[in-house]
Amino acid sequence: MPLSTSPARPRLLLALLAAAALAGLAPAPAQAARPPHGDGELQRRLDELVATAGGPPGVIAVLRRGGRTEVLRSGVAEVGTARPPRPTDHMRIASAAKAFSGAVALGLVDRGLLGLDDTLAERLPGLPAAWGAVTLRQLLNHTSGLPDYSDAPAFREILQADPHHLFESRCLLDFVAGQPLNFAPGSAYRYSNSDNIAVALMAEAASGERYEDLLRTVVQRPLGLRRTSLPQGYRLPEPYLHGYAVQPPEAPEDVSTLFGASGSWASGGIVSTPEDLGTFIGAYAGGRLIAPAVRAQQLTFVDGASEPAGPGRNEAGLAIFRYTTRCGVVYGHTGNTAGYTQLAAGTPDGRRSLTFSITTQVSERSNPGLLARLRDVQEDFVCALLGG
Repeated sequence: MPLSTSPARPRLLLALLAAAALAGLAPAPAQAARPPHGDGELQRRLDELVATAGGPPGVIAVLRRGGRTEVLRSGVAEVGTARPPRPTDHMRIASAAKAFSGAVALGLVDRGLLGLDDTLAERLPGLPAAWGAVTLRQLLNHTSGLPDYSDAPAFREILQADPHHLFESRCLLDFVAGQPLNFAPGSAYRYSNSDNIAVALMAEAASGERYEDLLRTVVQRPLGLRRTSLPQGYRLPEPYLHGYAVQPPEAPEDVSTLFGASGSWASGGIVSTPEDLGTFIGAYAGGRLIAPAVRAQQLTFVDGASEPAGPGRNEAGLAIFRYTTRCGVVYGHTGNTAGYTQLAAGTPDGRRSLTFSITTQVSERSNPGLLARLRDVQEDFVCALLGG
């Protein structure tokens, strides 16, 4: 099927932009779900999720336990076909990309090129002086107070006029350069897409290398991630999971290629596959990419939820979240964007991992009921991961 370049309906575009706005809330843990009873029960829960009004056209969960990989899925990879979602299908991983920028930054800390207490004033003196005291640590755990560029009216106006607009990714913070910090650095938690743009810029300043090159050398090559990329445009590599705006009673609308990746860059622009994302999150959650001393700093948590909230109780570390479920703890990250919602999680020893990908955007702001149901199902899968 050819890539669509036709403009979206204005109402749909406005709805997607509204859904992308981050509430910065930490919802209460989801209500405990029934314990799963093997693959049949897990499969039933996926089928029910796809059948839910406003639910995703497709879902795929990949569980890795030691040397064994299990794939469960429901629905289709593309509406109008019978093709099921596959572990090698490309997809937008949205804010799960923040774990990748965290891996790059912490890798540079491990090498002595960056320090967690390095400030924006020291590393990026061209940014507003009022932001100067913000540290890398505060950027990584979303306690920086940086205003979110993706909420800026000028940024949204550009996207509304031209969803394929090619932004200069390294200038995204210019959209909020005239704004003060939302709070004193380190005094509160507020999820902000600006944080990981600044993280990538600090990594570039410290290393003298482009962020895309750092991704390859610090993360992709060591882990063998051959189907992971950080594009600038709107196209997706084939084959890909098609993402949809689902607004019953209207038919799902394909929004896979509605937005380009240049406007999210290090905060959410990565394209990957369930297979590659599972490899990454297992290594990242298990601490394989950094030394124990840096990992100990990473696993210092504050109250705060990922966006959208993951299963169970959410707490924020340095570019990683702790999800405490009724069955135990996993580390990981979530993400959502037009057409996609992601959960990637791994056990603290890195031996088990879970990716849970659905092909519509779910957020606390736009569809809280569906998010609660999604977190409920995700918790069952975490229990299967930990107990299987």
